[in-house]
Amino acid sequence: MMLRRMLNPSSVAIISGPSRGSRATPTLRLAFALLLCLLLGACATMSGPVAESSADSDHAEQLYSQGNFDQSAAAFLELAQTHGGDEAAHYRLRAAEALRERGDLDGAARALAGVKHRRLNGDEPLRLDLLDAEVALKHGDAAKAQTLLAVDDDDLPANLRPRVLELRARADLASGDAFASARTRASLDRYISGADREQNRKQILDTLATIDTNALKTRIDALPATDTLRPWVEQALRGKGQPLARAMSRPSHPVGTLQTAADGTLEAQGYKTLKHVALLLPLNAQLASVSQSIRDGFLSAYFADKVERRPEIRIYDSGKTPADAVAAYNAAVVDGADHVVGPLQRESVGDLFHQSLTARVLALNHPDTGEVPPPGSAEFGLLPDSEGAQVAEHMRERGITRAAVIGADADWAERAARAFRAQFEAAGGTVVGTTRLRDKEVNYATSIVQATASLGAGADVGVFITMRPQQARLLLPQLKIAHVDAPVFATSHVYAGDSNASPDRDLDGVEFCDAPWLFGPIPGLPDHNQVARQIASANGVGARLFAFGMDAYALLPYMDWLLTHPESYVNGATGELTADSFGRIHRLAGWARFQNGIALPIDGALSTAPMQQ
Repeated sequence: MMLRRMLNPSSVAIISGPSRGSRATPTLRLAFALLLCLLLGACATMSGPVAESSADSDHAEQLYSQGNFDQSAAAFLELAQTHGGDEAAHYRLRAAEALRERGDLDGAARALAGVKHRRLNGDEPLRLDLLDAEVALKHGDAAKAQTLLAVDDDDLPANLRPRVLELRARADLASGDAFASARTRASLDRYISGADREQNRKQILDTLATIDTNALKTRIDALPATDTLRPWVEQALRGKGQPLARAMSRPSHPVGTLQTAADGTLEAQGYKTLKHVALLLPLNAQLASVSQSIRDGFLSAYFADKVERRPEIRIYDSGKTPADAVAAYNAAVVDGADHVVGPLQRESVGDLFHQSLTARVLALNHPDTGEVPPPGSAEFGLLPDSEGAQVAEHMRERGITRAAVIGADADWAERAARAFRAQFEAAGGTVVGTTRLRDKEVNYATSIVQATASLGAGADVGVFITMRPQQARLLLPQLKIAHVDAPVFATSHVYAGDSNASPDRDLDGVEFCDAPWLFGPIPGLPDHNQVARQIASANGVGARLFAFGMDAYALLPYMDWLLTHPESYVNGATGELTADSFGRIHRLAGWARFQNGIALPIDGALSTAPMQQ
């Protein structure tokens, strides 16, 4: 059957727009209920009360749960006056917790006067310490708060863990240790959601922003690779214009290796059967062609898979705004999706990551704010930053120690150039000059001098470019005229995606990283040349997006395995795909070189490459 006919089967449902009606209501109600429980913290369901239930105590608890904290506190204090011993201590603690929720910490302290740990049961002594620590922080006694919060994490009840961590972070900051405060908040991030998580993430970055750049670089060097604070320090440094060199990924074990199961049958290592998958893409006119290439690649991989392994697929329009994307996600969950692929826009990815996710997500971009996905989910994108860093590693492996950088005057080119510089210099190289080429500029003589005047000659020099083919075809002849004979290396942007021998002869000798599927067969995937003849969206610049869509499908059944086995990889259309413990997919791209105007793969095209951030 021809591939173009296979892309519109009756078994694949396309939802024309995100659900905005009653479908989302149960999800929203559930999210509100979960948030309310988190905000209440020490609610009536906490363990350990010794007081017997009575109409009066039930009424006080009901007032608390309804948010009538003044009345609840008064009712608890009245109960404390009519009871003695352990019961009185219990009621005073509950009164203090009600006053805390009202915002009256001094009133809470008065309610707790004389309450002793020995009179409390279950988790009540810890709740007493938390209130005392919060009162101490209000009055500027960070040292007392830190002493009260010095609890073994293994002993923390799950319902109190977020509050303990939040108070520790405040105590650390009050004591002058901003780095420790940010690190504690990074640990807190996994235990909260919604508005609480969004506020906590803002506080992480605000706290790190107060730390000197050099101090941040020194501190991150001492952090383990899996430390939850690392992505936030990386993000903070990027915000200061100081991106870090990427960590090196050295995958050695392909996923899916056949092995004998307990019942004697063969099974693919790391494979997890999928049931219901939703694909979220913006189908509006502005991004229609991009979405079409990704969708067609995703479905091509789907139909190339074994029939018995294919899940149910539904495609949803993720709209134009982050709110549209969240609504599409909620609709997919209501329809039974257990895995969601997408959304595509960076802003939408960020907003979705702030939600309480019930279906796992493989986002098709990295959020513009730079935070990592919630536990169990992942993010995957074709980042210019990653390519810039990979080119730097490739040049250093070639023995190049001095480089000139020439890029387009665009945000993506600037990101690639910054990442290149960070990686190249971290590996001992020197960037001798940089320049940017304006869109309508055709005479690059001045820019070439600016970038290469100090380059010199020899086997240890090279030029890094990040620009579209049109600019590169103008630049390369002018480099020769300027007697710059150093080898030239580029990001994938230099290749239009199709053979165009006549104009691309000007690019002869340029080496660039790109999706290996464009240049040769990949085991288990449809052949690019065959697909390109049948499906228009697999041609030109759409070819990389088509490959990206195929890889999104290939990653899904191995997400769990990859997140816990960093040495494993998926042999994908865009490169070898690995993951780190933070849920970030890393791509080891292939290498190609222009010869007689044709882009051809270099022997051993897949080589060690740096991880994405």
